[in-house]
Amino acid sequence: MTGHDNSSVEAVAASLPPTSRSEAGRSDDWTIAVIMPTLGRAATTRKSIGRLARQTRPPDRVLVVGVTEADVAGLSEAGIKVEIHLAPRGSCSQRNHAIGLVEGDADLVLFMDDDFLPADDYLANAERLLRDHPDIVGACGRMIADGVGGPGIAFDDAVALLAADRPPTDRDTVLKPLRGLYGCNMVIRAAAMKGLRFDENLPLYGWQEDVDFSHRVGARGRLVKCADLSGVHMGEKAGRSSGKRLGYSQIANPIYLMRKRSIPRDLAWRLMRVNLASNLVRSVWPEPFIDRRGRVLGNLLALRDLATNRLDPRRILELD
Repeated sequence: MTGHDNSSVEAVAASLPPTSRSEAGRSDDWTIAVIMPTLGRAATTRKSIGRLARQTRPPDRVLVVGVTEADVAGLSEAGIKVEIHLAPRGSCSQRNHAIGLVEGDADLVLFMDDDFLPADDYLANAERLLRDHPDIVGACGRMIADGVGGPGIAFDDAVALLAADRPPTDRDTVLKPLRGLYGCNMVIRAAAMKGLRFDENLPLYGWQEDVDFSHRVGARGRLVKCADLSGVHMGEKAGRSSGKRLGYSQIANPIYLMRKRSIPRDLAWRLMRVNLASNLVRSVWPEPFIDRRGRVLGNLLALRDLATNRLDPRRILELD
């Protein structure tokens, strides 16, 4: 998914308006928009948004998209100007709502999860990266710590991890090519995602929607992981899909994306194989913070639907 042709890169660069083209050393300002979907995590969202006020290069627009008023409660107290919106539930539909609001009015877009804390120089380094490398259309950062696979990381602990972090000194490791970006922090060149949207056939949590979207962006340029972009993903557990629904998505979504040719066949089968094996083995002594048995049930339901030609990512909307 890293492949691209030079004509695509040149077309993207040419499509940028003269006042905002990526050229090293340019002094004119870009417009940076931050898009954050959220659900059921008002307190966490407020704290995460508040950290954006510390950016050495402040965002020009911050859009938070909830589903209900409760999701965005208290954001006026976050210490930074926030545009608050509501949209139908689902990480894809909520992000798409915000994309429609910034399209044509941003040069760089950071898609940020509501439980991700960026380092204070994240946006400054992201802007510099895309200015200095016109062929790069998307990037994600170095995870100082990621609480998704564990019980999660408390906000104060995440702040301490940010303060203690030291960037790598080996400059050869700063940029690494990627086949897809990690959705908790995806920096996208706005011109490269013109006309693209997240696939709303991947409902609710939208598992692997980041890989699908970044793959399509990556057809227009280069995707990288940049060590100069860093942060902590707290891995908040509230607001996530049930174990059964996520388990179904772990099978249905890779097959759907493989058929759509958004991810390569080997990656799709590896995702399914690893998750199914992990869920089966750990369901014997499951972690208290992961519904392994629910995931196994969802995996099996998806395999049954695959065998009966009923497999569809949207079927999770029918599961409790």
